[in-house]
Amino acid sequence: MAASHRSFWERHPGFDFYSLFWFLVLLVFAALGRLFSPLYIPGGIVLVYLLSRLLSKNAQKRNLENARFLALLRAIKAWFRSRKRALTPDKEYAYFKCPNCGQPMRVPRGLGTIEITCRSCSSRFETKS
Repeated sequence: MAASHRSFWERHPGFDFYSLFWFLVLLVFAALGRLFSPLYIPGGIVLVYLLSRLLSKNAQKRNLENARFLALLRAIKAWFRSRKRALTPDKEYAYFKCPNCGQPMRVPRGLGTIEITCRSCSSRFETKS
């Protein structure tokens, strides 16, 4: 009986980042559906899923879904950050990959021709820094 006195928002987890993602997907389907009407069907499916999430009383499961989604977002951000760093030229270091195993490595710039020993496979190769 005590559960009936709780407010609606105490019984339902509400809107989180995972719900926001699905809401944005819904908006995309709705906008594209105006150009190509069969896209209203997946938009309707997304709407039903979003409403079922918002009205669900299983807060623990919804929080777990949101936590997994946020972990996925962090992993995607980290991947893009690593790609950005790899593409950004560095003034202090020269970057190389081992020709034998592909292990990335760096050495200070301006040392001329040097011999590098790979930490992973112990192969040696010469290159300019």
